[in-house]
Amino acid sequence: MTQGMNNRIARIDLTTRSITTEEPGQGFFRTVVGGWGLIAHELLQSDAAAADAFDPVNPLVFAPGIATGFPSPGTGRHAVGAKSPLTGGFGEADVGGFWGTELRRAGYDGIVITGKSESPVYVWVEDGDVEIRNADHLWGKPTVDVEAEIREELGDSNVRVAQCGLAGENLVRYACIMHDISRAAGRCGLGAVMGSKNLKAVAVRGTAPLEAAEPEKLKELSNCINGFIKENYANFTAHGTSGNITRLHEAGQLPTRNFQNATFEPYAKICGHRISEVYLEGRDTCYACPIACKRRVKADGGYRVSPEYGGPEYESVAALGSICEVDDLEAILYANQLCNAHGLDTISTGVTIAWAMEAFDRGLLTPEDTAGLDIRFGDAKVMVQLVEMIAKREGFGNVLAEGSLRAAREIGRETETFAVHVKGQEAPMHDPRVKFALGIGYATSPTGADHMHNIHDTRYENDATMEQLAVLGIQEKAIAFNDLGPKKIRLAAYEIAWSTFQNCVGLCMFTPYGRQRTIELINAITGWDTNLFELMKAGERVLAMARVFNARAGFTPSDDTHVPRFAEPLGSGAHAGSHIPQETMAEAIGLYYDMMGWDRGTGMPLPSKLYELGLDALVPAQAPGTIK
Repeated sequence: MTQGMNNRIARIDLTTRSITTEEPGQGFFRTVVGGWGLIAHELLQSDAAAADAFDPVNPLVFAPGIATGFPSPGTGRHAVGAKSPLTGGFGEADVGGFWGTELRRAGYDGIVITGKSESPVYVWVEDGDVEIRNADHLWGKPTVDVEAEIREELGDSNVRVAQCGLAGENLVRYACIMHDISRAAGRCGLGAVMGSKNLKAVAVRGTAPLEAAEPEKLKELSNCINGFIKENYANFTAHGTSGNITRLHEAGQLPTRNFQNATFEPYAKICGHRISEVYLEGRDTCYACPIACKRRVKADGGYRVSPEYGGPEYESVAALGSICEVDDLEAILYANQLCNAHGLDTISTGVTIAWAMEAFDRGLLTPEDTAGLDIRFGDAKVMVQLVEMIAKREGFGNVLAEGSLRAAREIGRETETFAVHVKGQEAPMHDPRVKFALGIGYATSPTGADHMHNIHDTRYENDATMEQLAVLGIQEKAIAFNDLGPKKIRLAAYEIAWSTFQNCVGLCMFTPYGRQRTIELINAITGWDTNLFELMKAGERVLAMARVFNARAGFTPSDDTHVPRFAEPLGSGAHAGSHIPQETMAEAIGLYYDMMGWDRGTGMPLPSKLYELGLDALVPAQAPGTIK
């Protein structure tokens, strides 16, 4: 191990069944860091940009961050990536739990899987050894059974399993990759890429401790973060992210009825407090994290819900609840269980179903299209039924399995106007008519709409948050609402670059490190003596790499779009009437391009920006000054 890294990446070709190990060196990791950066690097080295996402050349990359697996709160995260079958562009998803830690303890900083097996297989990684094993007996089974059978077969209950689920086998375009049964690498359809390779699972077991460059400093920092969490996170531990339902409803920020409204009157029926009071069986956590925000829920009423499948986060409760106007909490818990059992992204599942509900409500979708199903807002039974049908690609579920944009284009009749997506990926449960700069992040993200590598405007009403921005030269509080002026766009440029960098670290966004302690964490792990400038540039660099990949895949500035729904006035709540006109968003995106150093004509980073970021090899051959 070299300064906080194993310096080993496993490369697996499922077609030839070859397994090799690469040692790229510390300089490589200082450039791309890990996570998102490693994924972008591998995609740019491949032929995936010009190929279909289900082509064997598309690399599936499991990428821990540079902090993943070190004993400090929030370091249990890693990323997974590939060309997305949902968007056709750069695909990346983050996930917590213990799998990433196990991979690093097994001696690897990443796994790159290409090719396609003739029959179902799973990959077994154990303390530096990699093996491809038969998975015929696992195909078609729910995630709980797959994990149990793999552990029994390997004779070790501590094996960690990542798997594609039934939805991935059936190439549902928003199938996710489930880790530890209840943790989803949810966005971009990466489970379908896994299924297209006939790869059922990747099982890992590692026993070697990770060695930090400065273990005492790491321990001191960890104790500091743990102490802050103990004093300030009691409510988060008690109710998890679903505890936000009540607050967001009251603030007029809870997406409802396919983003037509921002309040849900029966919110108390589905809120995190009710989950805790009625259905909570226990709490779960990720590696080294004292917060324990994960739910384990149980229900024995109309729907049987098992704690083995965990419980829903805020995004899942809202996507399967308020977005569909469903107030039956047991139905929401069960639909979340189905998503975890079959490997479905709860966000895209809920928003796609809500699109169908709105189309039916407007008379643009009929029982003739749906094989007799009445798909109406508020119908919990049909929502649950559609989740199962999507995973199995049965009946009208086969149409919805393509995602809301493709489904709308198949149905036609102007239904595309209320498909709420960017680049084909459904929007998360945060409305840019409340958080204006978030809309820039949605529109310009290489992955399509995503809230994890983005700016959340409402944070900047907080004095403590604003104090942290002084190191970036930002002295005055940004206007939280109804503002897309140059100061807000500057803030977006800095914060999106930083949040993208955080996806390279393997650090949970809910932990209280901030910029300075993140720098201290990385230095304690690696001994680099890094600083904020280097890390901000790393965020810019890996974001630019993803933009280059998308340009190669055919994306243009016209894909960095603001969907019609967000140009409509918001229907309810404290921000009723708020909207962002298309021309306002277009102007804001143009200025954001300029600040990021992206070409307004192509969407690509300008040659000058690529040179500045040390990405000389990505400068197009026709750029001024390049050798032809």
